[in-house]
Amino acid sequence: MFSEFKHHILKTFPDVFQKKLLLAVSGGVDSMVLLHLFKQLHVKVYVAHCNFQLRGEESDGDEKQVKEVAEFYDFPFFTVRFDTLQYANEKGLNTQLAARELRYNWFYELCEAHYLDTIVIAHHANDRLETFLINLSRGTGIEGLSGIPEVNNKVIRPLLPFSRETILTYAKEQSIKWRDDSSNASDKYLRNNIRHHIVPLLEELHPNFLNNFIKTQTFLTGTKEILETQIAEVKARLFVKEEEDVFKISIAFLQDLTPLSAYLYELFKGYGFTAWKDLENLLKGETGKKIVSDSHELSKHQNNLLLRPLSYESEVVYSFNKLPSIINEPLNLTIEMVNEMQERGESIIYVDREKLNLPLIVRKRENGDYFYPFGMRGKKKVSKFYKDEKYSVIDKDTQWLLCSGTDIIWIIGKRADQRFSVTNITTSILKIQLQS
Repeated sequence: MFSEFKHHILKTFPDVFQKKLLLAVSGGVDSMVLLHLFKQLHVKVYVAHCNFQLRGEESDGDEKQVKEVAEFYDFPFFTVRFDTLQYANEKGLNTQLAARELRYNWFYELCEAHYLDTIVIAHHANDRLETFLINLSRGTGIEGLSGIPEVNNKVIRPLLPFSRETILTYAKEQSIKWRDDSSNASDKYLRNNIRHHIVPLLEELHPNFLNNFIKTQTFLTGTKEILETQIAEVKARLFVKEEEDVFKISIAFLQDLTPLSAYLYELFKGYGFTAWKDLENLLKGETGKKIVSDSHELSKHQNNLLLRPLSYESEVVYSFNKLPSIINEPLNLTIEMVNEMQERGESIIYVDREKLNLPLIVRKRENGDYFYPFGMRGKKKVSKFYKDEKYSVIDKDTQWLLCSGTDIIWIIGKRADQRFSVTNITTSILKIQLQS
């Protein structure tokens, strides 16, 4: 494996010998093999290990072993401990996404602080296949099928051509010690389910399935590059800048594109649009008709579409520092202490006073707003809530939100956020009522 790896490095990443590298090492077989391979290349790397504190002593054992090996190889070693569960809760993320966000943020901080050039990650061929199947199951365009990039900004992935089996064989031949993550045995994660059950079936269908897949994905990646070039050329002719951040797009030009739906997807996906049927209907609609995404507005004006970023009345923000309180603008709200919850309705919510941080804010929506709808599991984008409730453009622009800091307490008159709800341990109840 080493000779193949060295050849791949010289062909694909020849500049690593002149760069300062940050190697992410979890302690698992993939990253420990990658560490060993770079040692054989006689390349100086800095080793970074994240302890996510999700598996107790097991996590601490991972950290200890990576530190020992890094010191044995005489590589500088960085480690950090994250309160991953708390971060996931604060950000409204699942554990895996929270861990990913934490580690990449830290890697970039290390690069900046120590003038490191490149982050090296141990993703391999099986990761490519699993990611492909995950994206396929969720619905995706060609960008989701073309897989994990070998180079992405400062990140490189030199193990992508190698299978998990090849890596494991090398580890055993070289007597490399590694740690097994017990959470990889659980099927509660989609990736693990695919790894344990779907991939083995595919490999039974064809013994050379993984290699054939890699060839196919290589062709897909090439097709994606051709497509991006074509779309960039069409977009350069079609998107005419009217003013700052506003583009005019000829409907006649659009309608000449075939297949239209595919062009609409490629041209407008980067602006957050997903309701492709609505977009097609907009081409035939009356002047003034519009559709919006989380970030942009697309409206019809005579024979053109106008594309512009959404702008909200960010200056219209009302702040309140006292509880209980009576709010008279921008709408009438009464906030009072009560002993128990009684009358209910869309115009009344009850919240736990101890969960609130002052000042309270009344404002309109902002890009990226989300909340945890009362009576539902998990978080939801405010834009998605508006869509599900069939808000008109005017409704969206006139809906007020009650917030505690950056967190939404109530889409006023519509739905409360369950994070502030009264529980059996609540000692101080606030009744908030919208007055007609």
